[in-house]
Amino acid sequence: MANRNDRRIEPSFDGPRNDAEDDVFSVREEDRVVPSRRKQPAKRKSSKGRAPERGRSRSRKPKRGLFGIFGRLVYWCFVLAIWGGIAAAGIVVYYGAKMPSATTWAIPDRSPNIKIVGVDGQLVANRGMTGGEAVGLHQMSPYIPQAVIAIEDKRFYSHFGFDPIGLARAVSTRFLNGRFTQGGSTLTQQLAKNLFLKPDRTLERKVQEVLLAMWLEQKHTKDQILEMYLNRVFFGSGSYGVEAASRRYFGKSSRDVTLAEAALLAGLLKAPSRLSPARDPKAAGDRAQLVLAAMRDQGMIGDKELANAMNAPATRVASFWTGSENYVADRVMQELPELIGEVQSDIVVDTTVDMTLQEIAEKSIRRLVDENGQKLNVSQGALVSIDNTGAVRAMVGGYDYATSQFDRASEARRQPGSAFKPFVYMAALEQGRTPDSMRNDAPIKIGKWTPENYNGKYYGRVTLKTALAKSLNSVAAQLAMEVGPNAVVEAAHRMGIESELQPNVSISLGTSEVTPLELTAAYVPFANGGYRPEVHIIRRVTTTDGKVLYENTAGGGPRVISPEVVGMMNAMMTGAVEEGTAKKAAFAWPAAGKTGTSQNSRDAWFVGFTANLTTGVWFGNDDGKPMKKVTGGALPALAWHEFMVAAHEGVPVAALPGSWTPGSGASDVAVDDQPAQQMDENTFPPAPKPAKQQVGAVNVRQDQPTASIGRPVPPADVGGGRPIPPGEVGGPTQRRETSILDVLLGN
Repeated sequence: MANRNDRRIEPSFDGPRNDAEDDVFSVREEDRVVPSRRKQPAKRKSSKGRAPERGRSRSRKPKRGLFGIFGRLVYWCFVLAIWGGIAAAGIVVYYGAKMPSATTWAIPDRSPNIKIVGVDGQLVANRGMTGGEAVGLHQMSPYIPQAVIAIEDKRFYSHFGFDPIGLARAVSTRFLNGRFTQGGSTLTQQLAKNLFLKPDRTLERKVQEVLLAMWLEQKHTKDQILEMYLNRVFFGSGSYGVEAASRRYFGKSSRDVTLAEAALLAGLLKAPSRLSPARDPKAAGDRAQLVLAAMRDQGMIGDKELANAMNAPATRVASFWTGSENYVADRVMQELPELIGEVQSDIVVDTTVDMTLQEIAEKSIRRLVDENGQKLNVSQGALVSIDNTGAVRAMVGGYDYATSQFDRASEARRQPGSAFKPFVYMAALEQGRTPDSMRNDAPIKIGKWTPENYNGKYYGRVTLKTALAKSLNSVAAQLAMEVGPNAVVEAAHRMGIESELQPNVSISLGTSEVTPLELTAAYVPFANGGYRPEVHIIRRVTTTDGKVLYENTAGGGPRVISPEVVGMMNAMMTGAVEEGTAKKAAFAWPAAGKTGTSQNSRDAWFVGFTANLTTGVWFGNDDGKPMKKVTGGALPALAWHEFMVAAHEGVPVAALPGSWTPGSGASDVAVDDQPAQQMDENTFPPAPKPAKQQVGAVNVRQDQPTASIGRPVPPADVGGGRPIPPGEVGGPTQRRETSILDVLLGN
């Protein structure tokens, strides 16, 4: 029997578990290659309250402190900065590639300025896109660049065209205040935008603006950039550049601008239209004080200068350009293109206007309207003065240019009334009458038209000289019938009237409309001996370096009236000033002229002249409302007198051209030295309508009676001794026994 101890024992994993064997062959959990899925028993705590460690302890991550967080933040900021820089570079390259090559970049020419000066060298106005000439940085007031730098770009002289510090400051202020209180663009960037770019708020425009600003800094000095900026930037109210703005707001050159005024100009750059003192004086003043404070903070001015500027009176500016000289400037701008074509560069226009006379004329018109406007219901006036060469010496187009830019002197067509009669009398003299020729001043009827004298007074038999001096309507109508309306129209056009005239008998009373400028010009041949000069207001145009682009070289003009007729007309019109309707115009010089008043005193005129100057004055209302019995011998004569006295001060007295002696052209008719009998319609019945006569309608203005007349053949004039051709009005000539004039003259 074998020994039990020699029995081989095979391991078995299927049999019942033997705890003893487990103690021998068991593997601890931490030694297993594959962890057991069995739930771990709870760890036993040691006597000290901690569970005993089995095997190796697990590693623990170190705690991160504040330094660690900051380090990671710096790291990621650095990474983002790199990628942001790459993205920014990409954007710059992308938008930069869309721009033309830098070799083709050039500063565009500044919009040309048109400097208009008077005959005495005084500035009349600046016109053009900029409205002011370019001024060097050393020429303008030093306060202007200082104020602009203080409020717009205090680091101007230290940055390279783009100011990262200024941009960061603007962005930080945006986050702190919730809005942008200061801009991030430098003056160089603003100049680049104004010169090259459109005012679009896009990323592309901003990138291009920075690139162009850096290019400007490379090509030009800081002073050159600042000078270009100040001469081109918009200052509101249509003013570009400091010179235009100074003239617009202060009425003086930028050379003479004070500290307070410079601060106001610099303050406008933030919002030129909104802050303009012409629109909001208070806002402009408040902004100017901020500029002054900025200048003080940067050490540009001291406390005393600051206090004086703060206490300076507020700037008061008209809402529009003011001063009658602007009517002259507007007229120059209308004529300039026909003389030199398109303006390519800065030019100087020398005019014929005397600024001293211009100011006198303006003050006279304004004073008379101010004193009589409400009382006489008059709101507007105009004055034109022309010398014997046709040069316009003064031209006032209205009461106030700031409130109305319409030029009544050269553009408003109004009825001249009796101021048109000299052309009727001239036509009569050219057909053989003389100042001594007699006519019967009495109520007459021409067709359905009955011209009446002022106040219904009639003087019976009078000479033509007396009839013109007293402005008798019935005599003027008779003369128009005798010579024919076409002859009157021809004479007026020959003398200088350019407006269309209606060839009817009522033209004798000035029913066709004309402008003050052309009516005054048509009187000039009476003053210079019979020559019609070219009326002009521009005498020379030059570039700023003196090159002549245009010069008026016109001579005296053609003769349009004979010396004999000039002498007779001047003798007749002298009577209007010495003893007729224009006695208020008389002064120490020999003078002549004619008053005019349209129907219901809608227009009042006086056009008069000396051997030196011809001046026309008009008063009325733009809406055509009647004035309160204002005649040409009232306000117009007073304004004419005031102006002409000042214009002739210190000038040697000269006689009017031409001569005529009473009775020299009419030996058979003597001047009636006795007072003529006053007549009315009761003492002298109206003339009957001619029988068997072709009647032709005549067109007149709607507010005038319609005249229907035939073609009478008047008898030979008793004063002139020559037969008179029929007027070209109505139908063919009819044979008849008597004419209207036969009845009127008692023949």
